[in-house]
Amino acid sequence: MTTINVLETQPSSRYDELDPSQDGNKNTTFADLIIDGKSLYQMLKRHDLVPALGWGTEENQRQMIQYFLLKEPHDYLYYRYPILVCPLCGDEECGYISVKVDRDDDVVIWKDFMLEHKNQPLNIGPFYFMWENYERAIQNTFGMVET
Repeated sequence: MTTINVLETQPSSRYDELDPSQDGNKNTTFADLIIDGKSLYQMLKRHDLVPALGWGTEENQRQMIQYFLLKEPHDYLYYRYPILVCPLCGDEECGYISVKVDRDDDVVIWKDFMLEHKNQPLNIGPFYFMWENYERAIQNTFGMVET
């Protein structure tokens, strides 16, 4: 029996208000992906990447939502998508974490997380979401934070 996870989103930022690391660094704000009450950003924070959703240009945000709702494949990753990206520019060339996204009827599966610039599998997931919960959470990321 597969455990169904719950996906939520909330505005978050790279640094806490009192974090001295933010001095002189970009404190990127983004839509954090909360899985069963746990922040995906915090789970993978050691890689210094941020979720790709909820920030950047309007065009980029709409593109990311299209990807994660499986409305179109990524240009060269196909059905893998950059889920965490460079916190300074969001560019995939700076390094990113990708995830394979599949849909089986009303269940969306996130699996095979990969630190791409090192071609290193990450020991996280898989996660299973009911489509209705998943679709609502992903769509709610649009415009979540001011850029």
